Formats: sequence, C-alpha cells, structure tokens
Amino acid sequence: MRRSHSPIRYVAIAVLAVAVVGASGCRWFKKDNALYAQSPESRPLEVPPDLDQPRTDGAMALPQTGGSATQSATVAAASSNVAFTVAGERDAVFARVGQALAGIEGVAVNSQSQALGTYEVSYAGSQFLVRVGAGQGGATVSAVDPRGVAASGAGPERVIAALRAALAN
Repeated sequence: MRRSHSPIRYVAIAVLAVAVVGASGCRWFKKDNALYAQSPESRPLEVPPDLDQPRTDGAMALPQTGGSATQSATVAAASSNVAFTVAGERDAVFARVGQALAGIEGVAVNSQSQALGTYEVSYAGSQFLVRVGAGQGGATVSAVDPRGVAASGAGPERVIAALRAALAN
C-alpha cells in the first residue's frame, strides 16, 4: 500500500526552505567592493588648520582714545549740513516734512514709510533718504545714504536747507 503525501507536508517543507534561505541573508550574494571603500566620499573630512578654531587675536583690542574725540567732532560737523532738529512730535514732523518735500522743485519722493520715518528722495541726480527720528527737544530731520551714514553732496545739502527753511515757520 502506498501512502499519499498530504499537502501540509509540502507546505511545511516549503516554509522550512524559505526560512533557511531567509536566515542566511544576502551573504551568498555579497561582494567585497574595494573600489567603493576607497572612494573620496568615504574618507574622513579634513579641516584646514586655520579653520578649526575661531580667530581671537582682535577679541580684546581696545579702541584708540587719542583721535576718537576729533573724529566725532568731524562727523558731527559734516552731518550738521544734512541734519537739524525741529520742535514737535515725530509723526507730526514727518507729515510736515512730506508736505515740504512736495513743495521743493525737482524733488521726487520715490517711496515713504511712516513706521520707519523715512522718505526715499531723488534730487539732482542723487538718491538718498530723508529720515525723521525722535530726538531730544523734538524730532531730528536728516539725510542719509543707502548705507545709513550721513549723505554727502550738494543734492542732500540743498534739500535739507530747503526743509530747514520750510519747517522753521
């Protein structure tokens, strides 16, 4: 008499074969790739010696005291041609400056920002900002270049002179 093999037995053998192959992993197919191990991407990062620590040579340098008072006086004298103080609150003076700029011939107001207190002005081939800021004893009106330093040249000086005359009333 011949015994018939049940399908459960074949399934058990198949599961056992898959488990053996799965447990062995991909070790049968693994290659030793020496070219990949020597690629430039796998080498450690090399940092130049001057970039491994921040520079500290100027950390404790003190400013020179001899010329600073002279420099401050020179800057103040240079900026006096492009700055003046008006009595009143900044917002009220800002509005008056806008009206005065509209009355100066040749002045084009490109943009304005009341929050910043600035007018971007074009006059006589130069562009600069007319800034209105709160100061001691009123509001300070000044002309500054795009870098934020006192504007120089005939254009800003003429506009500030005209504003000084218009706001003096």
